[in-house]
Amino acid sequence: MKYGSLILEKKEYVYLKRLLNISGYAEDHETQRCLMALSEELKTAHIVSEEEVPDDVIRFNSKVTLVLESGIQKQLQVVIPMEKDLKQNKISILTPMGSALIGYSKGDTITWNFPSGKQRIKINDVAQEDALNKIDVLT
Repeated sequence: MKYGSLILEKKEYVYLKRLLNISGYAEDHETQRCLMALSEELKTAHIVSEEEVPDDVIRFNSKVTLVLESGIQKQLQVVIPMEKDLKQNKISILTPMGSALIGYSKGDTITWNFPSGKQRIKINDVAQEDALNKIDVLT
């Protein structure tokens, strides 16, 4: 891990904690397991102000380019649950992939236990969209 632990902006961290508290009732056992793993990772996350978040850290609305273990390259955007749209490659933070990526950065390789089994994912690129505006409205 490039920065030693997950890095999250303060408002996004608070919003994410709220989401995780509400989503404890997810019907899908595998998704619930992934969210519990994220909750554990948040215990050691480095929480910073907006100005301190490195540009290459995955946060809400980040566009991410990944290379899967199989060699397949994917581009997606990690969004708040109500913004998800699989046709536009927008995945919710509450999905197994979204929960695996948040707080990691460009160059990191993640090994995550997805519903289909353990996979290694390399984060090739991270581009930032307007992250905080949607969070400000929700908090």
